[in-house]
Order: sequence, then C-alpha cells, then structure tokens
Amino acid sequence: MPTDTTHLQDAGLPVTDLGPALAAERHPLLFATVSGAHLYGFPSRDSDVDLRGVHLLPAEDLVGLREPEETCSRMWDSDGVEMDLVTHDLRKFVRLMLKPNGYVLEQLLSPLVVHTSALHAELVALAPDVLTRNHAHHYRGFAGTQWRLFGRTGELKPLLYTFRALLTGIHLMRSGEVLAHLPSLLTRVPAPSYLPGLITAKAEAEHRGADGVDGAVAAADVESLHRVLDEAQAQSGLPDRAGGFDALHDLVVRARLGPLV
Repeated sequence: MPTDTTHLQDAGLPVTDLGPALAAERHPLLFATVSGAHLYGFPSRDSDVDLRGVHLLPAEDLVGLREPEETCSRMWDSDGVEMDLVTHDLRKFVRLMLKPNGYVLEQLLSPLVVHTSALHAELVALAPDVLTRNHAHHYRGFAGTQWRLFGRTGELKPLLYTFRALLTGIHLMRSGEVLAHLPSLLTRVPAPSYLPGLITAKAEAEHRGADGVDGAVAAADVESLHRVLDEAQAQSGLPDRAGGFDALHDLVVRARLGPLV
C-alpha cells in the first residue's frame, strides 16, 4: 500500500507519487523506504534518492533449478532526480536481519516510507528482537571504511558518513534504538560542535570538498568516538545473540505460501 508523501517532502525529497514506478517491479513489494543521505539528514541539492526494500519471490522460484533473483536493482530519472531502487527477497532480507547488520535495520525502520504492507509492519515489530551488542562491529567497520575514503578523496560526504556511523552505533548500544538521522543524533550523543556546519555545507553539493576542516582535529574526534563506541558496547544491555528466529521463520513461510497482505 502506498503512503502519504508529506513526510517525504518534509525531509526535502523531490518526489511526489512513486506508485507508478514501484508498480513496475516484477515481484510484489512488501515495503520500500528511503535510505542514504536523505535518511541520514544531510542530503545535497544534487543528491540522488536511494530507495531500499523487500520483494517477495513466488515459491516456484525457490524450489526449481534456476537460481532465484534474490536481489533486484533498477535506476530511473524522476523529474531530473536519479532514483535508485534495490530490493531483496524476503528470505534473504530476514537472514540479513539475523546478522549484526545495521544497514538493513536502518532500511526497515526508516521513517521515510514510500510503500508499506501488513508484513512490513510485522517485520518492524520483530526488529527489536534481533538487536545485539555485536551491531557495534557493523558501525565500527562502516566508520572505518568511510574514514579511509575521506583520506583518499577529502570530500565532506565520507567525513559525515564516518561521524554518522559512530554516533548511530553509540546511540544503539546505549538505548537499543536504531537512529540514522545525524541532526537528531547530535541532540542525543555528545559530538564535535562543528558537525552542524558541515551538514549545512554538504547541502550545497554532493561531492563538495571538506574545505576548512582541520584534518588533525577531525582525526582526534573520530578516534575519541571510537573509544566511546567501545565503552558503550562493553556496557550495553543488548544481548550477545539475536533472537526472534522462530517468529521470523514463521513470517517468511506464511508470506511465501499464503496470500500477500
């Protein structure tokens, strides 16, 4: 079912009705949400729109001899804005949920919903059961990758991605909440005071250089937040292993064999 697009416009998304484009998908969609810079709270004027979600393959695609199309991707232009849609089959997505993969949980729990269903709501309700302290490894690794990219390119985007990942990980370890929106994180986790200015600068261009950023100061701040993440993980009340396996298994079986709702 499509949703009201008011929340998308409030987030600065240059989209109105995505229904016709999503209806062109080969397989039924259980949900589609906005990820990337728009979700993280620092899109640029020329940012593309990253759509992520879950589709449902028919049972015969999984029991026959041909390899199933577990991941589908498509790009198109919408009024001059590049749209990028990537979806996983439900079974693959749930398997990723059961790993310490913060990325898929951010997609599932994104408040920027462009298509939803009753099964999407069930997945959202089960998401807290799969959270573990080991999700800190995901955010630690992602931050490290983006920091190295910043070192090679000097661009503002990977620098903001670095801080966003660390703050998301810290907040998750402390609160059990998956929050990917950097401006909101700045109200919850102590962070460098210059980050709001970098968010404002990033709005001008997707690949803008990090002009005026003191590399030594940024490096010290990133190192400090890594230590905070380590401490938050050690003190977290989250479990060591994901739960919810049986409930997610039942959901996948019911979705595959029953009517799509």
